[in-house]
Parts: sequence; C-alpha cells; structure tokens
Amino acid sequence: MKQGLKIAIGSDHAGYDYKQILTAALSSVEVKDFGTYSSESVDYPDFAHPVANAVENGECDLGILICGAANGVAITANKHQGIRAAICWKEEIAVLARSHNNANIVCVPARFVTPEEAKAIVTTFLNTEFEGGRHANRVEKIACM
Repeated sequence: MKQGLKIAIGSDHAGYDYKQILTAALSSVEVKDFGTYSSESVDYPDFAHPVANAVENGECDLGILICGAANGVAITANKHQGIRAAICWKEEIAVLARSHNNANIVCVPARFVTPEEAKAIVTTFLNTEFEGGRHANRVEKIACM
C-alpha cells in the first residue's frame, strides 16, 4: 500500500464490527475513524457525510464506508460533488471502480461479504490506481451537471 496514504473510515451499527477489522488491517496507513463507535443502532448519514467531507476537502485521500447493504452510505456520500462512492462486493468490482471510475470511497456491504472478502476488497481498492486515458473524459462528465 502507498506510504503516506490517509484513509477516512466510517460505518453504521451494521458495519461496526467490520470497521474494527478493517481499521486493524490498515495499520500501515493513517486511518481517521469517523465512527460509529459501538454496535448500537445509529443513522448511517451521520457517519457517511463526515467521511465524504474528509475526502472531498482533501483531508483524506480515500474513504471506506460500511453498512449492511452499502446502499445507504453510497447514496449519502454521492450527494457530495467531489465524491464517487462505489458499492463493492467483489475484488473485481473494486478494481473497476478505481481504475475506470476513479472512485474515491469504497462502500462495503457487511451483510453480504465475509470479513476476509471485505479486507481483500478494501486492500484491492486502495492499491488500484485510476487508469485515466479514455476513462478520464467519462469521469469528468460525472461532475459537469
């Protein structure tokens, strides 16, 4: 993994255990934890917005959001102009999200992947670079509205 990488991470109650697992697995990079800090029921936007803000304003390079299906956190994060949050349930999806779409937040569906799969998805996402080229024009069109 790239040295000096700063990662924003957040989850709701359904993703809390996975957030703990992923944070421990990311010991080689700086991780800023935006909560939640327990498995008690919470509202996912309260954690998705701060992660998206940190990535959008450059405080963090990339972000990780975890909830049950990952839809809620992805929808919330994608409300931010500079965010391209992708739901990834397989490593191959993570590769394409980064290399073709220049996604800057990976959204993990904790109820649909194992902890090992989640670690592999996140590691792959963080280690994959945007290809640019023909994909750059497409990504630029996302933000033109």
